[in-house]
Amino acid sequence: MIVINVLVFLFEVSLDPYTRNDFIQVYGLVPEQFSFHAMLTSMFLHGGWMHLLGNMWFLWIFGDNIEDILGSAKFLLFYLACGCGAALAQVAANPDSRIAMVGASGAIAGVMGAYMVKFPHSRILSLVTVIFFFTTIEVPAWLMLIWWFFIQFFNGVGTIGRSHVSEGGGVAFLAHVGGFVAGIALIYLLAPRERYSKRRDLYW
Repeated sequence: MIVINVLVFLFEVSLDPYTRNDFIQVYGLVPEQFSFHAMLTSMFLHGGWMHLLGNMWFLWIFGDNIEDILGSAKFLLFYLACGCGAALAQVAANPDSRIAMVGASGAIAGVMGAYMVKFPHSRILSLVTVIFFFTTIEVPAWLMLIWWFFIQFFNGVGTIGRSHVSEGGGVAFLAHVGGFVAGIALIYLLAPRERYSKRRDLYW
């Protein structure tokens, strides 16, 4: 999945700006012009290098543990289903939006939700600022992921009902919320009962 996302992004940046905009309008998900094929293709598009690298970093951190539980085939199904759940949540909140939604973050939010359920006691090493100094602390995965979820939720609620005039792009917070909830639900439906092998500390 990481390789596919990177290759698609490299193709995007190889296009001239006008062609790239048309490409994103066709293969990104525009809520006002909703289509199922765009819901899938939008997961593999990104708006810039930092958008891509941030998403792939989170997928790398959390994804292998969930793939270890599900197996590769079911993980692919899980990933795409979470991405669809994320897209539907954002579309439901802003169905008249003309801004193309792109990015894998909704699907990855689903992976994070599943991780919270299956690895709640894993430790996340987090970088924090104390006045002018930086230090690290270990935080339980469940606490960090719930904190992240509520940030997305409250930011997302604030975006509901924006007009076309007020929209200028940005983060689809409710897609993150929808993906996270979908991941929690789906991991119960798809995961086997057997114990799984990969468990490690994470670094944020």
